[in-house]
Amino acid sequence: MEKPLLGLTAVVTGASSGIGQAIAVAFAEAGADCLVHARRNRAGAEESAASIRCAGREAEVLLADLADDDAIEPFAEAAWNWRQGVDLWVNNAGADVLTGDAATWPFERKLDLLWRVDVMATMRLSRSIGMRMKQRGGGMILNVGWDRAELGMAGDSGELFAASKGAVMAFSRSLAKSLAPEVRVNCLAPGWIRTAWGDQASEYWQRRAESESLLQRWGTPADIAQAACFLASPAAAFITGQIVPINGGMA
Repeated sequence: MEKPLLGLTAVVTGASSGIGQAIAVAFAEAGADCLVHARRNRAGAEESAASIRCAGREAEVLLADLADDDAIEPFAEAAWNWRQGVDLWVNNAGADVLTGDAATWPFERKLDLLWRVDVMATMRLSRSIGMRMKQRGGGMILNVGWDRAELGMAGDSGELFAASKGAVMAFSRSLAKSLAPEVRVNCLAPGWIRTAWGDQASEYWQRRAESESLLQRWGTPADIAQAACFLASPAAAFITGQIVPINGGMA
């Protein structure tokens, strides 16, 4: 089996479940050793690490609350020092304001958390790790946006995620210019992906997710992971500064 990431070191934030877990495991299957980040879900992170080791690669688990300003740089330093450098960095961690207690929070509190985790942490980690990569002479950063951010979607969730993920997408384009030519920076823009929220979504949202994709189905974390693997691989060596929609085609 071809392993296009063989010998590389990867870090995936928010990798204890869902999309992040799928990316970390897919990277390992493609040959990369991987550091798994989680906020506090150590059990999920250890599950991801176990799958990475089953693929024959090395794994490490590191917990950090990316909503805490003081945790960002120590996490970046520890992740970089795990293998004395990082080749692939994926900023997948995002605040969950759709399930659990956070779903009942007021708009302003949700926005504050999304801004700190999805936007500020992504920007600070990307800049910190990106400069290290540039000085070392190479690397790849992959951020996560949203396919609706540039089109808009009605309602509180649409406003919240369009603002936060739109910021990540715009930042990624600019960071690619700042770090070129040594470091490639791209941004995934998932559509309707069946993660924890999708599993419990109402019948209305189930129908809507399927009807808004040309392929008439939900996307899966594996769909995102395969795109991430491609963008991390030598096959994508001439791709940077791009927003890559992964949504089955927008109907």
